[in-house]
Amino acid sequence: MSDKQGLASPTGRVDGHQTILVLDFGSQYTQLIARRVRENRVYCEILAYDTPIAEIRRRSPIGLILSGGPQSVYAPAAVRPDPDLFEVEVPILGICYGMQVMVHLLGGEVEGSDTREYGRAEVDVIDRGVLFEGLGERETVWMSHGDRIRELPEGFQVCASTPNAPTVACENSDRRMFGIQFHPEVSHTVSGGEILRNFLYGACGARGDWGMASYLQEAVKSIRAQVADGTVLCALSGGVDSSVVAMLLHRALGERMVAVFVDNGVLRKDEAQQVLHSLRDGLGLPVVGVEAGERFLAELQGVEDPEEKRRIIGRVFIEVFEDEALEHGDVRYLAQGTLYPDVIESVSVKGPSAVIKTHHNVGGLPERLGFELVEPLRLLFKDEVRQLGRELGLPEEFVGRHPFPGPGLAVRILGEVTPDRVHLLQEADAIFLHELREAGLYDKVSQAFAALLPVKSVGVMGDFRTYENVVAIRSVDTQDFMTADWSPLPHELLGRVASRIVNEVSGVNRVVYDITSKPPGTIEWE
Repeated sequence: MSDKQGLASPTGRVDGHQTILVLDFGSQYTQLIARRVRENRVYCEILAYDTPIAEIRRRSPIGLILSGGPQSVYAPAAVRPDPDLFEVEVPILGICYGMQVMVHLLGGEVEGSDTREYGRAEVDVIDRGVLFEGLGERETVWMSHGDRIRELPEGFQVCASTPNAPTVACENSDRRMFGIQFHPEVSHTVSGGEILRNFLYGACGARGDWGMASYLQEAVKSIRAQVADGTVLCALSGGVDSSVVAMLLHRALGERMVAVFVDNGVLRKDEAQQVLHSLRDGLGLPVVGVEAGERFLAELQGVEDPEEKRRIIGRVFIEVFEDEALEHGDVRYLAQGTLYPDVIESVSVKGPSAVIKTHHNVGGLPERLGFELVEPLRLLFKDEVRQLGRELGLPEEFVGRHPFPGPGLAVRILGEVTPDRVHLLQEADAIFLHELREAGLYDKVSQAFAALLPVKSVGVMGDFRTYENVVAIRSVDTQDFMTADWSPLPHELLGRVASRIVNEVSGVNRVVYDITSKPPGTIEWE
C-alpha cells in the first residue's frame, strides 16, 4: 500500500485544502472526530499521538485535535505527546484524555475523582468563550472519565463545570488552546457539532471548502499515481463500498480495471444473479463472475470461531483472485472497499486503540499478499461513501443498499457454516428484507438482517413438539456505523416477519428481535 491512503497526497496534504490533524491517544471514537470535522467541510487526517513535531509542522495544519483515550495521564505508562507539540502555534482542542494530557504537560494537575462520570450529563456553561459561542447556559453532553482537573495551567480559565467536576471545559485565549472533558463527536452530546464548528471556524479560521467533489478529483489522481501501469483486479461484492470502488477505478483507469465478483456460497438469496445483471447491464462495468461456493464451504467445514472464519475467507478470496489474475496478464494490484470503521475495528493503525474484530479485507488478509492493495475508501465512513457514489453517478438502488459483511452469511451463522444452514438463513433473511420493503421501511433504517443462532429451542407446531433453530433479526439506525441504536420497528411488522419465518422456513421455530445498541454490542453478531 502506498502512503496515498484515501485522499492524502505524498506530502500528507490535500491539494488546495486546509487540514485538521487529529492525534489519536487510543479512543475508539477518534474516527468520529474526523467524520464530524469533515461534516463541516474541512479535511481531516488522523495521526498517532507520538507523531514527530517536524512531521506535524510539515503538514501545515490549521488546527490540532487531541483525542480521548483509556488511560490516566498520571499513570507511569500513560501515553504522552512530545511537550513541544504545544509550541506548534496553531489552535489545539483537547478532548477528554486529550484535555487532561494538555493540562498535565502545561503545568496543571489531574487527579482521580471519587465520582466517575459515564454517560449523559448536564454541564453548566460559565464562560462561553470560543467553544460555547451561540449555545445556552446548560448543555447535555456525553461523559466518559474517571479523572478530573484539579488545577488549570497558568493562562487557562474555566468555561464549564458539573457538580462532580469543577472544570469540564477550559480555554487559554492567548495561546488558542481549548479543552473539554466530554465527547462532542458522539451524537449524545446535543450541541457537539456546534462546539466542533466553533473550534474549526472560530479558532482555526476554516474556509469550509472541502467535500466529496474534492475527494473524487484527488482520489482519481491518487489512483493513477499508485497504479502507473498494469491491471487492477477489483474485488466486487455488489454492495455500496465495492460498487463505488469499481466505478472510481473505472473512471481513473478505464480498461485497466477488471471487476471480479466471487460467489462464495454465503451470499444473500439470489444475490449473485442480481449483482451481475445490475453491474454489467445497468452500469456497463466489465465484471467477471466466478462461482466458488463449494470451495469456500469446504474450507469452512467444521469451523466455528468467527475470527478463523474471517481468516479462511480472506485467504480463499486471495487464492481465487490469484487464479483469476493469471487470465488477465499483468495484474499486480487488488482493489477493495475497505472503510474507516473496518480499519479501526480490525487493527490499531494510528494509535493505541483496542482491536474489536478482524475484517476479512483488513486483518484477515494473508501476511504474504501477492498483490499491492488499492483502497481508495480507506479514510471514509459509510455515509461519505454514499456521497461519493452519487458524485460518480451511481443510481440510488446501489447507493442506498444496506451494508453486507465481506465474509457474508458466514459471520451471521453463529457456529459451523454448512450448505443447509446457509440455505435456512438465506430464506429467513429474504423474508425480513422483503417485509421491510413492503412496509416502506428499508430505506429508513440503516442496516437490517437475520442471524442464525447456535442454539435450538422447544416449540409446538400443530400437535407435535419441535426442537429447532432460533433466528435473530436485527435492524439498526446510525449515521456512521461506529455507534448505532436498534430500530423501533412496528410490532405488527415484527409479528408478521416472525410468523412468516416460522411457517415458511423449515427448521426454525423461534424468532427473536435484537434490541442491543452499539456500544455495548456491535452491529453484526460475529
